[in-house]
Amino acid sequence: MLEKLIIIAVKEKHIHISSIALTLCGGVFVAWLYLVEPKNLREISSKAQTTIENAATKTQVAIGTYEIDQAKFSEGLQVFRQDNFIAARTRFEQADPERRDARTQFYVAYSFYRQGFGTIYNDNALFKKGLEQTDFVISLDKNFRSDDQNLKIKTPDELKNEFEEGLKFTASDFNPLKVLFERK
Repeated sequence: MLEKLIIIAVKEKHIHISSIALTLCGGVFVAWLYLVEPKNLREISSKAQTTIENAATKTQVAIGTYEIDQAKFSEGLQVFRQDNFIAARTRFEQADPERRDARTQFYVAYSFYRQGFGTIYNDNALFKKGLEQTDFVISLDKNFRSDDQNLKIKTPDELKNEFEEGLKFTASDFNPLKVLFERK
């Protein structure tokens, strides 16, 4: 008889704990629905997938196993080499959503340089964004050096110098031979 009472008591505890856990899960689900505000049922699944991917990435960062998405990085590199710099930046940002990889972030900065470089004048807005991105790369890894043979600029310091020189307004900006200058 004592055994039956213990089994009943254990079952009641399990039922109470399960009920509390289920209630908490339901509350989290309702809060999540209010947070993401899906417009229809199809949108719920896509937003749930995005939320799970973000949580997984944050967990990887927290436990030190974060790695970039090599497939997205390769796609970004491919379009970078085709001079499609806007698409390249998008792919690089998808490859490194947490912005932790110096190599990927260096390519983002380099894409601003390549897109903003002009034979007659440089795009100052792109050069300013590139300079900020280059400073960010330096903060990630001040000793970073690219091993890409296709790039003429190998370090963030060299790239930073190019941005700073490009943003200066000097007499050489009026040099007609500037049309012959080559983008690095």
